[in-house]
Amino acid sequence: MKYEPLKSGYYYHIFNRGNNKEDIFIEDMNYTYFLGLLKKYITPIATIWSYCLLKNHFHLLLYTKEEPSDKKISQAFSNFFNSYSKSINKKYNRTGSLFQDRFKRKLIEKEIYLKNLIVYININPILHNFVSEVYKYNHSSYLSLIPDKETLLSRNEVIDLFDDKENFIYYIENQILSFDKNKKSLILE
Repeated sequence: MKYEPLKSGYYYHIFNRGNNKEDIFIEDMNYTYFLGLLKKYITPIATIWSYCLLKNHFHLLLYTKEEPSDKKISQAFSNFFNSYSKSINKKYNRTGSLFQDRFKRKLIEKEIYLKNLIVYININPILHNFVSEVYKYNHSSYLSLIPDKETLLSRNEVIDLFDDKENFIYYIENQILSFDKNKKSLILE
């Protein structure tokens, strides 16, 4: 499968899952390690708008910064995923590919889709029956978007898309999005 290269100055939905649908996060420290590598490799070339890490897959919503070259962006992602894969293979004495394939990416061009994607990513633990309420899940961006404490996320930009924090919370807690449950995909409007 041919993938479009990531380009500077765009929003992307980045996602992947474990090879053979296996877990990519084995214990709690793996989530923390993944986020640490995300900070190290990806924040120099992109801002993070939302994320959700589930046992066998992840979702990231990023905005690639204007200044890095397309090649630098691709190299940062390669370093990020290779570093995580190698560390998991070493720690758990495994071999082979951790991820199913190269990471998938979807260019986001419409604001309504961007808003729907933020909701979708943050309610993903509910959609996969990990929790019944989003604030009960520790490995998504929701708990970092709500408080006023320091975060690497583009919190102000996310909240501004929903007008204010109360409206954002309302959208998330009421799972308001255009989602086709039959096709398991967001609806572009």
